[in-house]
Formats: sequence, C-alpha cells, structure tokens
Amino acid sequence: MAAGTEHTQRLRLKESQLDLDADPYGPSNGEDFDGKLREAQHQLELLQSQRQDLERQKCELDELNTRKEEFINGQIEISERLTTSVTSIDRELFDLRQELEDLEQTRQSFAAHLSRIERIEPEGWQRDSLNAELDRSLLMINQAEDEFESAVSHFASGRTRGIFGNPSSGGSRIRGTHTDFMSSVKNGLAFNLPIVLLGALALIIILFK
Repeated sequence: MAAGTEHTQRLRLKESQLDLDADPYGPSNGEDFDGKLREAQHQLELLQSQRQDLERQKCELDELNTRKEEFINGQIEISERLTTSVTSIDRELFDLRQELEDLEQTRQSFAAHLSRIERIEPEGWQRDSLNAELDRSLLMINQAEDEFESAVSHFASGRTRGIFGNPSSGGSRIRGTHTDFMSSVKNGLAFNLPIVLLGALALIIILFK
C-alpha cells in the first residue's frame, strides 16, 4: 500500500515538471497576447472615437455660442435703431397731424374770405352808399390779407410753405378806409403839383409863340 502511494506521488511530480518545462511562448500564450493586443487596440479606437465626438461637440457648441453672440449683438443694434426710428416717426406724425389741423383751419378761413370777397359787386353799388361800400369792402380785403400773411408766417418753416406761392416780403396793401385812401391821393398830388405846373407853363409858352 505504501509502495502504491509513493508511485502515485512520483507520477504527479513528473507531470508538474513537464508543466514547468513547457514553452511559455507556446501557441496558447501567443494567442492570448494577440487577443489582449486586439482588445487594447479596440479600446484605443473607442477612446479616439470618443475624443473626436467630444471635439465635434465642442466645435458645434462654439459655433452655436458665436451665432448666439451675433444674434444678441444684432438684436441690441436693431432694437436701438428701431426705437430711435419709432420715436422719430411718432414725433414726425404728431407734427404732421398738427400741421394738417392748422392747414384745415387755414383752408376753412381762406374759403370763407374768398366767398365773401367774390360776393362783392362794385357795379351794383349806389352812388349815395359808395363810400360805405368801399370802406366795408376794403376792410374785408385787408382782413383777408392779414390772415394770408399770418398763415404764410406760420407755415414758413413747415413742409407746406410752398403752397402759398412766393409772396413778396412787404406786400402791397390797400388802404383801410376811404379817408386814408383820399389822404394818399392828396399827398401824391401835392408832391407832383410843381412838376405839373411847370409842364403846363411850358406848354402855354410853346402854344403862344
């Protein structure tokens, strides 16, 4: 029995020695190394792919941030321009509305003056009422002139100043009353009387030569 046990132990020892004497670089170990190398390469490729994905995502994020910044700058710029324009347009519309209201009132006033003046018919005046008719008519014309000149002055700096034509700065005015008119006639006659007398005297001398 002891001899059988000893024989078994010798066999196991020999098997262990055979295992130790085996080539560590044999076919099985080489295949294991290649597998690990392939696995390592695969892992490296995965890492490179992940790095490329991260770089691509970073580029996309940078581009989005750039576009966002451009949008914000454009938003601020156009908002300021639109705000300024809206304010200017509102002010312009207010001035236009005010000018249109003034024009409408001026038109109504001019139309009323025109209607009254066109109804004046000097041919129909009676001799005994001629003085009163002249005073009344001249007063109406002077009132119309005053309002016309006032309108020209009011709209002189506006957009519609051209609709009043090009009135002269002084403007000829008709005298307000018959008395003023006759006074002007007398003043003119007194100024020209010496010339008239000299002309008449020269004519008489020529005729009686």
